[in-house]
Amino acid sequence: MTGGAQICVRNLNVHYGHDRALKDISVDIPARKITVIIGPSGCGKTTLLKSFNRLIDLVEGVRFSGEVLVDGENIFDPEVEITAIRKKMGLLSQKPYPLPMSVFDNVAYGPRIHGVRDRRRLAKLVEHHLRQAGLWEEVKDRLHLPASRLSVGQQQRLCLARGLAVEPEIILGDEPTSALDPKSSQRIEGIFLELKQNYTIVLVTHILRQARRLADYVIFLYMGELIEHGPAKQVFNNPREAMTREYIQGVIS
Repeated sequence: MTGGAQICVRNLNVHYGHDRALKDISVDIPARKITVIIGPSGCGKTTLLKSFNRLIDLVEGVRFSGEVLVDGENIFDPEVEITAIRKKMGLLSQKPYPLPMSVFDNVAYGPRIHGVRDRRRLAKLVEHHLRQAGLWEEVKDRLHLPASRLSVGQQQRLCLARGLAVEPEIILGDEPTSALDPKSSQRIEGIFLELKQNYTIVLVTHILRQARRLADYVIFLYMGELIEHGPAKQVFNNPREAMTREYIQGVIS
């Protein structure tokens, strides 16, 4: 890592066909902090987030240039093992997508892929990660029921537990509370605040109140450009750029 940064973005450009989604983005993501990416819809927030684990590769016609360094390694290097990069990162999407299997098997899925076969060890891992996601007490007597029977809020915490079970270093969240009720959103936010002691967390949100509650560091994008970034208190309370101030005040959206 360089200067406390775990992800370093250098001159990143992303094109979807003829459309330029990101324009010369350079920014460092601090380790073991919550970084929140804000900006209007269509400004490149999700594109930037999905550049960190190379999920933008899955978009037809995508082109990119520049560098994204994760722990000092350029993940766009042709020699890089993409699966190893993605293993470092757990992704929480807008809507929960539990696997069509039991609660237990959802969390055990990743460890099994990586060679864990001992039932007792799997049971300990499942309990540990369900506790991390604040779900253990609610599901400990329902581990072998289909995950689809859980509420939406519980399913999102289950997806978080499943992501944590592959032992990532970084957690990415693409508006991870947008499909949840206020109480479930509050629980997920509380879990993020606990997890940042051990993980680097990067979240996309369109809810400025949520960004204020969670962010240690803020990245503000507008029309694919990086307008401002810095510690959350500075960006929210004393922004350097007029456009940042106007966005925070609701003048532009």
